[in-house]
Amino acid sequence: MRRWRALLLAATVALAPSPPVVAQQAMINAGAWSAYKAKFLDPTGRIVDNGNGNISHSEGQGYGLLLAYLSANPADFEQIWYFTRTELLLRDDGLAVWKWDPNVKPHVTDTNNATDGDMLIAYALALAGTAWKRNDYILAASRMAQALLAEAVASSDGRILLLPGTEGFTGSDRDDGPVVNPSYWIYEAIPVMAALAPSDAWKKLSDDGVALLNRMQFGPRKLPAEWVSLHDKPRPAEGFDAEFGYNAIRIPLYLARGGITDKALLIRLQKGMSQDGVPATIDLTTGRPKTVLSDPGYRIVNDVVACVVDGTKLPGSALQFAPALYYPSTLQLLGLAYIGEKHPECL
Repeated sequence: MRRWRALLLAATVALAPSPPVVAQQAMINAGAWSAYKAKFLDPTGRIVDNGNGNISHSEGQGYGLLLAYLSANPADFEQIWYFTRTELLLRDDGLAVWKWDPNVKPHVTDTNNATDGDMLIAYALALAGTAWKRNDYILAASRMAQALLAEAVASSDGRILLLPGTEGFTGSDRDDGPVVNPSYWIYEAIPVMAALAPSDAWKKLSDDGVALLNRMQFGPRKLPAEWVSLHDKPRPAEGFDAEFGYNAIRIPLYLARGGITDKALLIRLQKGMSQDGVPATIDLTTGRPKTVLSDPGYRIVNDVVACVVDGTKLPGSALQFAPALYYPSTLQLLGLAYIGEKHPECL
């Protein structure tokens, strides 16, 4: 057992995009993390989505854990992990329930998982466990990665897919299944999942995710949909709005943070998702913007793309962190941490 743990630690260090030194040299400054905590971290350890009825969800807990790690704050990490493991890790398969609602009892009314939340949690645990020599975190991450591989990484028509949840998205569940959400592919985390739960499927999952993005060119703006049917050729899934939505905004950021710097892909996404240079949700049928997203947390996605593609410096507005809503504030910190670590020339 000790030898297995040592090998797992070594493999995680080797494959993690951010090396262990991050734990000593924070990628998110203390002031920004304090502001984020004050706004979104409940004393119980739950991350509050104040743009969505103050619920908490596995995605938010995963983001919170990752940001606490990037902020080099083990105490806050443990606080968030305590809520996550006691309130969300309730399923028999080792994955987390996706939603916790403070306004109802019992607080969990839907026990399905959200695969991106599970991957974020496992990824953050692996990074923190490696950097801070916490074998309990490493073992918890390994259990979640094994569960993801068994329950949510699926083969279909020669592709390896990431099912958004274990229930409701396969060809057995839906006439147009399988259905995927391209914003659920967290490219930076996939090599770490491969270290935790070794399988050739992980590399193919990453490659097939990028290949699908290159095929998902819907409507006049040539953008992926939020929910995509892969029953035949890729198309917007039935029962969902045919839109490039709020979740999809993070796709270019995930690509960049994962080291996927395909300029043609990044530029197509940046151009398609923007209205006068500002990100927006897009009606894929007409190409018209639905909601223009001017918060710096949304705009930083385009700023990151501009930095990666041609070295453009981030505007001053991107560097000013004044959290208002959970989701864009999270994207802003992830964007700033990435630029600070990988492209300091853009600051």
